Parts: sequence; structure tokens; C-alpha cells
Amino acid sequence: MRRTFARLSPLLLCMLFLSGCVSIGDKTASTSVIYGIAATLSLALLVMYYSLVKKRDPWYLLLFASIMVVNAGYFALSISSGLGEALLANRISYLGSVFLPLSMWMIIINATHISYRKWIPSALLALAAVMFFIAASPGYLPIYYKNVSFTMVNGVGTLVKEYGPLHSLYLVYLVGYFGTMVATIVYATAKDKIDSLAYAVIIAIAVFVNLGVWLIEQLVYIEFEILSISYIISECFLLGLHILMAEAEKHKIAAPPAPVQPETTPSIEVDEQQLALFVAGLSELTPKERELYECYIAGLTTDVIMEKLAIKENTLKFHSKNLYSKLGVKSRKQLVALYRKSR
Repeated sequence: MRRTFARLSPLLLCMLFLSGCVSIGDKTASTSVIYGIAATLSLALLVMYYSLVKKRDPWYLLLFASIMVVNAGYFALSISSGLGEALLANRISYLGSVFLPLSMWMIIINATHISYRKWIPSALLALAAVMFFIAASPGYLPIYYKNVSFTMVNGVGTLVKEYGPLHSLYLVYLVGYFGTMVATIVYATAKDKIDSLAYAVIIAIAVFVNLGVWLIEQLVYIEFEILSISYIISECFLLGLHILMAEAEKHKIAAPPAPVQPETTPSIEVDEQQLALFVAGLSELTPKERELYECYIAGLTTDVIMEKLAIKENTLKFHSKNLYSKLGVKSRKQLVALYRKSR
């Protein structure tokens, strides 16, 4: 536990530092400094994650990279000296913004052990790419902004925009993701798919911080992108979640292998079609399903499996159902029989 707090302490310091920033309502030259600090912190967190975490999650990497790109874009816009530079900086910030909610939702999905179709991430990445090309169109097409000009406000570069016909798509995009994240958290909590209440709280904070800030920005005119700070705060919470989950994995009880003896398992007939389906299904298992599969072929009891994987009975039943479906089996005994036949 001490080691966990030691790893989380830099994240807490980051959040304390950010909370002590100058007044966000005053858009002066210091705004550029704040954006620069936010971009530097985003880069530091990305490097921290890459260097400290051995088992890296690609969605965490995408999240950290997206937040860094967003803040780099905000900083570049604040120091721009002309329309061309400002539009380029605006495109950079949108490049991170469109992929950020996708990565956050995928992190939540994986943390709550909710299964999904393999094609969904690819489809969502394609949707994000389309959204980016629309948002990056100012300067080329009048579809996202009808008109856009550049001005300096207290020494800080700013775009003056007149929204175009497709600008509302980005609003729908963000609202859709925020709604999906909230629905995912509610569903996972109701179905007991989250291993720990602490995990649920961390995930909820990460989502609602951004949701609250975004709503404030829609209702109140503030000449500062508060999301640049709230993104980092959410990033810290999700990184903390990742560290806590990694620590939980390390402290799982290591049960000695206890292979099922042939004489204790009734003979089950296995045909070639079943075997082919079984072997093909192995490549589709999620990390949690793979762990459960290895527990089953090791002959561990249900109680030992729940203790080893730190899950409850309902979660075990959920993963078993998905595991059986992917492998084309109806029971643990059939799974073991097919496993032996496949060797």
C-alpha cells in the first residue's frame, strides 16, 4: 500500500499545482504560461506512464497522448501571431480532442469488464477521424466555421469564429460520449461488474469533472479553456486507477497449479468441428477471460478462482458465460476436454 501511495503522490501534487493556478477568468499574457505548463505536465504524465508502467494499455497511451496534443494546441494558439498559425494550432487541439473521449470510454469499458464486439474500436476510431477532418476544415471549407478571423486579446492569440452548419456535429459527438460514459458507469455498478467501489468512484470522478467543466463552458462565457486543466485532473485519476489495478493484480493469491487428473474427469467425446471452434475462440479472449481459462484448465475450485482473480460470483458467472460462448463449450469439463485434445 505504501508503494501505491508513493506512486500516486506525483499525481496528487500535479492536481494541487493545477488547483493553485491564477484566475482562469483573466485572459492575460499569463494565460499562455498556464497553457504551456499544462502542455508540459501532459507530456510529463505521458512519459511517467510509459516509463513506470510495464504492462501498458494502448487506450491509456492514446488518452495521455491526446491530452498532450490538446494542451499543445491551446498553447500554440495562445502564442500565434497570425490567422494561419492560429488555424494550425486549432487543428492540433482538435486532433487530440476527438480521440480523447474515445480513449476514456474504452478505458472505462475495460475497467468494468464489459464485453464488446471486436469491430467497435475500429469503427469509433474511424468516426473520430471523420470528426477531426470536419473540425479541421476551417481555412479550406466553410462547413465548421462560416467565417474565422484572428485577433489578439491582451497579448494572447484568439480566433473569432462564426459557426457553420456542421459545427453542431461536434457537440453531438461530445454529448454522445459523455452520455455513454455515464450510462456505462451506471450499468456496471448496477450489474456489479466493477471489482471495487474505489474503482467506481475514481472512474466517476474522471468523467464528471470533465462533464461539469464542459457544461460550465457551455453556460458561462469564459475566455479560457478550463478543459485543458480538467483533462489533466481526469488523466491523474485514471492513471491512479491503472496503478491501483496493477497493484491488485500483483497481490492476487498465487495458487499452486493443480491440473485436473484424467481419472476424475468423465470421458467427453470431442469432434473436429468443436475442436476447431475452440482453438479459434482462444484468440478472441479478453485478458480477464484468458486468466479464467487458465484457472479452469489448472483445475482450480470456484472459491479459489474468485479469490485469485479478486472478483465476485456474479462477475465470475459473467466472464464464464462469455468464455464458454467464445470457445463453443457448455461446461468446464467440456472446456478441459477440448484443451487436452488441442495439445
